[in-house]
Amino acid sequence: MSEKKSESAPEKPTSEEPEIPYEAARDELIGIVTRLESGGISLAETMKLWERGEKLADICQTWLDGARARIEAARSEAEDSRA
Repeated sequence: MSEKKSESAPEKPTSEEPEIPYEAARDELIGIVTRLESGGISLAETMKLWERGEKLADICQTWLDGARARIEAARSEAEDSRA
């Protein structure tokens, strides 16, 4: 029988997962998109925000890929236990 993990406490990131939590990366990315869409900032600031946004998007994708892998592993384990 597998150990049930607390749903309220997120797991510690593995070496493949970024240090920043998904929600924090997503929220910061939303703020950057809002600033970029509002205009009125210099080209240098635009480029700085764009680069940070790209990094945050990569962080979010890493978290989502990890979540997808865990879900697929759990489904596979459940299917194997039924067989």
